[in-house]
Amino acid sequence: MVNQVTASAQLNKPVLQEGSKGEAVKELQKLLLQYGAFVFLGPDGACVFPGEEVIDGVFGAKTKNAVILFQSKVFLTQDGVVGNKTWQALFTGAPVDMPVLKKGSKGEVVKQAQERLALAGDYNGAIDGDFGSQTETAVKSLQTRTGLPVDGVIGNRTWFELSKVNTVFC
Repeated sequence: MVNQVTASAQLNKPVLQEGSKGEAVKELQKLLLQYGAFVFLGPDGACVFPGEEVIDGVFGAKTKNAVILFQSKVFLTQDGVVGNKTWQALFTGAPVDMPVLKKGSKGEVVKQAQERLALAGDYNGAIDGDFGSQTETAVKSLQTRTGLPVDGVIGNRTWFELSKVNTVFC
């Protein structure tokens, strides 16, 4: 079970961005490494997953790219800046403050869910931001496959499963 941090929780962590240095950056880099967010294209075009050498306490371009990849996985704004929501997601390993989506929901966040459901192989409808019957069926398929209660609603546990869908293709 995922340890959920409430939306109002504030972690006592500094905002980090490119150029930051120190122990907090090392902590960030360890968490990003744990989640497999450090990924580079090797000279042959294959994925390269580095080891502990990336934990140097310097927030450079590689760390920024890893932050953006992690933010993408957990449905956060992909700005490469580590603020409170990114810290929360890093500590819980899950998306934070996501809305509950169900049949009839509309908007950009529905599109994001549809895109991830499509990557997971559960959805082949239009990525249109309209949570209709096809999207509901896809959510139920994902829930069945991952052992969740099957209700066709995207709540915290379903968001967590969607965040685990592979989004790195190299």
